Amino acid sequence: MRRNVLLILLSILSCNKDELEQVESFSATLVKQGICMNYVVQLNDIDFPQDLIEKEWTDEYSEMKYENVFALKNVCDFPETIKKGDSFRFRIDQEKENLCAVCLAYTPVPKKSISITVVK
Repeated sequence: MRRNVLLILLSILSCNKDELEQVESFSATLVKQGICMNYVVQLNDIDFPQDLIEKEWTDEYSEMKYENVFALKNVCDFPETIKKGDSFRFRIDQEKENLCAVCLAYTPVPKKSISITVVK
């Protein structure tokens, strides 16, 4: 039993951080930077869990149509350096909480939202 635990521990510790990020991270672009941090993210990867995103979404204000998008759920820790049109890599992190004040002004965003951690 101890030997099995030791083998599992060694295999976990031998994982390279870069390898983990490559396996778990996805590519996306910030396509809308609305008021009060109402952000819309568009996926660049096709191997993303499709049930988490809107396949098609139309911004009711601009009437622009987007594919494979979601609303950013954890706006409090999204990097300020990422602007509309910028691409980045991220991991899904649904355990995050918004621990900051966010205004409630309305900007249209997709119904589906995801908490993420930007890795690059």
